[in-house]
Amino acid sequence: MRSPRLVASDVDGTLLGADGHPGPRLLAVLDRMRDAGVPLVLATGRPPRWILPVCDAIGLRGLCVAANGAVLWDAGTDEVLEAAEFDRDVLVEVIDRLRVALPGAGLAVERVPRPGVAEFCCEPAYEHAWPNSDHVEVPAAELTAEPAVKVLARRRGIASDVLARAVRAGLGELVDVTFSAGGGLVECSVRGVTKAHGLAQAAVHLGVDADAVVAFGDMPNDLEMLRWAGHGVAMGNAHPELHAAADEVTAHHDEDGVALVLERWF
Repeated sequence: MRSPRLVASDVDGTLLGADGHPGPRLLAVLDRMRDAGVPLVLATGRPPRWILPVCDAIGLRGLCVAANGAVLWDAGTDEVLEAAEFDRDVLVEVIDRLRVALPGAGLAVERVPRPGVAEFCCEPAYEHAWPNSDHVEVPAAELTAEPAVKVLARRRGIASDVLARAVRAGLGELVDVTFSAGGGLVECSVRGVTKAHGLAQAAVHLGVDADAVVAFGDMPNDLEMLRWAGHGVAMGNAHPELHAAADEVTAHHDEDGVALVLERWF
């Protein structure tokens, strides 16, 4: 591939090491890339408020694809440019059908940042996958009080890919379902909304065609993005589905896998 005009990267398990920080080799090549005028777009399952520390660590103040493609966010202005939300009526149906498809699972919703609106709300039965979650616990009925960009379902003890298959069987025409961790957590977006959707929006804003994009990822929520980009790169630690679909497999995220590829051009 010729030198890319846009680089997109997942965050956890891809851009960051196991310690949650970018390595010096990566920071150096990102500086050279920035000097060359090539933007980096972070594309992650994280909501905007969880992306900001990564932006600070790598010196990024540009466009970010958040919430698995449901939100296009400008880190420089803290502005949501695009959002694909379940409206309240659809959200009620999604949650009702999730309870049938995944009996015993706890549910949570992620919302677009708005004044006076709690962004991450969960019912009491929801068991968090990450420590120190900034959630607001609400009665189950209040999960549908506002539109949401993502619905999360957690059922410890059942593999995430098993949960995802059950959701596709029960709600496949209504949601796009994926996962970014293997510990019994799936994430549902509006049907057709993936990281590829969000990255395509970012590329339009930046005036770049898909064939000029290099994208990096490690989990099934990155799959559509790697297929959409002109050159999709799976990490050495990636889920087998990504190894099968990617144009290239690079080194482990703890072995400068992203930097090794970018150093070809920068």
